[in-house]
Amino acid sequence: MPSPGIIESFHLPGGRGVRIDSHIYPGYIIPPYYDSMIAKLIVHGQTRNEAIKIMQRALDEFIISPTKTTISFHKRVMSDDAFIRGRVDTSYAEKLFATEAET
Repeated sequence: MPSPGIIESFHLPGGRGVRIDSHIYPGYIIPPYYDSMIAKLIVHGQTRNEAIKIMQRALDEFIISPTKTTISFHKRVMSDDAFIRGRVDTSYAEKLFATEAET
């Protein structure tokens, strides 16, 4: 869901294997009618496991507030055993949400 408002705190992750595509900055006003992707985090590594570790670190460093983001969802995915083992399909997100609703 869109989360319009003013970005007060903003910190981009960085380092080897990390790239951010975004136009936002502290003080940026997110209008109510916008493309909900305000930033894209891209990582790469020599292996899938290395890329997952880089993504986990980058997500821990990524701060955008008080705007609601999907960072916590992506952290959940990056720590999920099924995802880490590559045991996912097109119903993965739906199953992950169902599991979280049960707990």
